[in-house]
Amino acid sequence: MEEPLREIGDEAAWSLSSAKPGNGVEQLRDGSTETFWQSDGPQPHLINIQFHRKVKVSELRIFTNYKIDESYTPSCISVRIGTSYHDLREIQVIDLKEPDGWVTVRLARPRGGGDAASAQLSADAAAAASCVPRDLECGGAIEFVRTFFVQLAILSNHQNGRDTHVRQIHVSGPRSDRPLQGRQGAECTTLSFQTLPLQQSACVR
Repeated sequence: MEEPLREIGDEAAWSLSSAKPGNGVEQLRDGSTETFWQSDGPQPHLINIQFHRKVKVSELRIFTNYKIDESYTPSCISVRIGTSYHDLREIQVIDLKEPDGWVTVRLARPRGGGDAASAQLSADAAAAASCVPRDLECGGAIEFVRTFFVQLAILSNHQNGRDTHVRQIHVSGPRSDRPLQGRQGAECTTLSFQTLPLQQSACVR
């Protein structure tokens, strides 16, 4: 059984290559599909998602609305990962065909591997024809990729549009991959020294 995912976007620092006033990161992450990020510059338009620790990322979910946004709707998106801006490598390219709603971009194959995983991804692509990944094998990664930095590059828009609209983005990873600080803190509170000499030395500076 595949492990359920959790949204980890709130753990990251988000930045954009450009934005119109009032249509920036806040609108991209406010939970409403009525608002949107609008770029304001030359392509490619970049969305940078930087984590303070190496995280496991399984998929991205992107909300776009071709019926409303038309030429502002992305048609080709490159997904890149790395430790910073300087060593990013492309791991997936997706073609969007007049998307209307949430599309899922998998960054890794489900566990099980082999032909079964490829068939599942092919079925997913066929079922969601509005989002077609160019690499059904996801580069060979299984369940997740580990990274500090995720970048989405909007390479082109429908109807050769210049600026882009993206209404929401979610970043998902395995539920078991939680920040260590909280877990360690909970564990440390249950530990205490039992002997008097150790208790006296516990706060030695």
